[in-house]
Amino acid sequence: MHRQHEGDTSEEKNILVRIMRKEIVAQNIARFELVARGGKSLPPFAAGAHIDVHLPNGMVRQYSLCNSPEETHRYVLGVLRDTSSRGGSVALHDQVQEGDDLTISQPRNHFPLVASSRKSLLLAGGIGITPILAMAESLSMHEEDFDLHYCGRNASRMAFTDLLRCARYSDHVKYYYDDGVPEQRLNLSKVLAFPSPDTHLYVCGPQGFIEAVKSSAQVHGWLASNVHYEYFGATAVAGAADKAFSLHLNSNGSFVLVAPGQTAIAALATAGITVPASCEQGVCGTCLTRVLEGEPDHRDHYLTPAEQKENRQFLPCVSRAKSDVLKVDL
Repeated sequence: MHRQHEGDTSEEKNILVRIMRKEIVAQNIARFELVARGGKSLPPFAAGAHIDVHLPNGMVRQYSLCNSPEETHRYVLGVLRDTSSRGGSVALHDQVQEGDDLTISQPRNHFPLVASSRKSLLLAGGIGITPILAMAESLSMHEEDFDLHYCGRNASRMAFTDLLRCARYSDHVKYYYDDGVPEQRLNLSKVLAFPSPDTHLYVCGPQGFIEAVKSSAQVHGWLASNVHYEYFGATAVAGAADKAFSLHLNSNGSFVLVAPGQTAIAALATAGITVPASCEQGVCGTCLTRVLEGEPDHRDHYLTPAEQKENRQFLPCVSRAKSDVLKVDL
C-alpha cells in the first residue's frame, strides 16, 4: 500500500456502535451498517479509510469503509466470510447480529486518493471493491474523472453491483467475470496502456490480483508513485533458511532471541514485552517499530518499497532480520 503515514491524524479513542442492519449482498459477503449509540454523528473519514473492529471472540480486524465519505450518520462494511482465515470474518458473519453493539476504532487511512490527480483509475478484485466503492462515491461527488473496473469469479460473488448499476456514475463502471467468455475478461494491457503523470491507479483485492496489476503497470511504464494498492491479507513468507537473530532493546539494553519459525512479536511477548498488534499479517501497521541499528528482512505489505529500503522501521509480526542483531526502539 502506498500511504501517507504522517498524514494520519486520527485519534486512538474507540467508539461504541450498534449494528443497525446486516444483510447478505453476495455469496458469502455480508453488509454491515454501523451507527453511533444515541444517534450521534460518527467521526468523518476519507475514501480509502478503514476501521479496527473488536470482535466477540477477542480478535481485532480491519475492514474498509465502503459508503460515501459525505455520510456522517453511519459506517458501512462489506465482509467476506473466509473460512480459511483465522476466524475474524467468520465471527462477524456467525456471531454478530442486528442490534448488537461493537467497539470500533476511529477511521484511519493508509490508502488515500491523491487530490492533485486529473484522473483516477480504480481496479477492484472481489471483496477489494469495498474501499474502491468509497473512492467512486467520493470522486463522483466531487465531479472528478475516473473509471472503475470490477472483477470477480462470477456475478453471484460480486457485492454491491445493484448499488453500482443504479449509481449516478454507473457509466464509469465495467464488470468482468472469470466464468464469462474470454473476450469480456479484464485485459490489463489494454486498460493500463496509456499511463499519464496526472493519472493515478488504485487497486485492491486478492494478493495475486494486485501483483498482476502492479506488474502490468510497471511493464507499461507507470510511475511507481502513481500506483496505489491495499492488501486485505498477506501470505506469510517463510524460508527454510530462516535463521535466529536477536532484538536489542534500546530501553534497557537487553537482548531477545528470535528463533527460526518464531515471529519477533511472539519472542517479545515471551520475554514479557507487549507490542500492540492487530492483523499479524504485516498489513495494518499496528505493530510498526522503529529500527535503530541492523538490517531488517522486510516481509510486510505495509511499508512502501522506499520505506523498506530506508530500514528505519519494521513490522515484528512478520518481518525478521538479515543482520544477526536488530536494535529496536523498545
